[in-house]
Amino acid sequence: MPVLTRISNPFVTVDVSSLGAEMQSLTSSDGRSWLWNGDPAYWSGRSPLLFPIVGKAPDNRVSIEGKSFEMGQHGFARRSEFTLSASNDTMCRFDLKASETSRAIYPFEFHLSQTHSLDDRTLIVSTEVRNDDARPMPFGLGYHPAFLWPLPGADGKPHRISLDNGADPLLARLHDGLLSSDRLTSPFKGGSLILDPADFAADAMVFPEGAGNGLTYGVGAGAQLKFSFVNLPNLALWQKPGAPFICIEPWHGMAADYGASNDLALRPFTLTLPPGEKAYFAFTVELPG
Repeated sequence: MPVLTRISNPFVTVDVSSLGAEMQSLTSSDGRSWLWNGDPAYWSGRSPLLFPIVGKAPDNRVSIEGKSFEMGQHGFARRSEFTLSASNDTMCRFDLKASETSRAIYPFEFHLSQTHSLDDRTLIVSTEVRNDDARPMPFGLGYHPAFLWPLPGADGKPHRISLDNGADPLLARLHDGLLSSDRLTSPFKGGSLILDPADFAADAMVFPEGAGNGLTYGVGAGAQLKFSFVNLPNLALWQKPGAPFICIEPWHGMAADYGASNDLALRPFTLTLPPGEKAYFAFTVELPG
C-alpha cells in the first residue's frame, strides 16, 4: 500500500505519496488547502509526474529502436511505487529504478528521483533523470499539478494566469489526444489570460513555446500562487469540464504529433540522454503570505 510522507515548516505542510511520488496535499499554516483533493468523481489525480512520455501516443504505443511497445497516456511513473530514499522535516526524496515491469514497456536502465522541499512559503518540486543504460535514452518529462479553482476565499472572482515574460504564446490543441500541427492565435493578451471554463471544452490548452519560466495564478493579493519553472519549455492548462480545479502543467515533451510517427525519439521536445548523463527539472510554487 502507498505510504504518505509529511514535510512541513511554520508556513507550509505537504503530504507526498510513495505511489508516483505524488503530492497529495499543499496546506498553508492558516489551514487553507491549495491543491486539488483528487475526488474521483472528476479526476483522481492531484499532481502526477509524467515519464517517460507526456501526453498520448498513437494507439497507446511507442516505437523505440524499431520495436513497438505499449505506453499509456503520460507514461508509467505516475502508477509506479517509488522508494523513500531520504527525508527530514522539510524535504523528502523518492526514487524509481528500472524493473522487470518497466523494461517490458521501456527497455532502458534509468534512475528517477523526485524531491519535494520547502523554503519558507515556497514548495520546490525537483526531478533528476539519470541514464544508467549503455545507449542513449529518449524520454519526456512533465508535471501535472492541479490547484483549486476557485482558490480559497476567491469564490465568484475572475481567476487569471499572468506570464512573467508578458508574452502571448501561440495555442495548440489536441486532436484525439495528439498534438495538432495548427497554431492558433494566443488567448493571452499582454501575457494575461482570464480563465474561462469554456476554454477547456476542447480539452487542454497547450502552449508549445514562448510561455517562459514563470507565472502567477490567482485573483490578486491574498489569493494567488507564484510559479517558476526550470528546464520546462512547454506549458499546458487543463480543467476537466465542470471540475473545481485548474492544472498548470510545465513540460519538457508533449503528445505525439497527430498523423506522425510513433517513434519516441521523434516526439516534440523529447530529450535524448547520453549514457551516464543526468537531466534536471523543477517547478516551484510560492503560497501567499
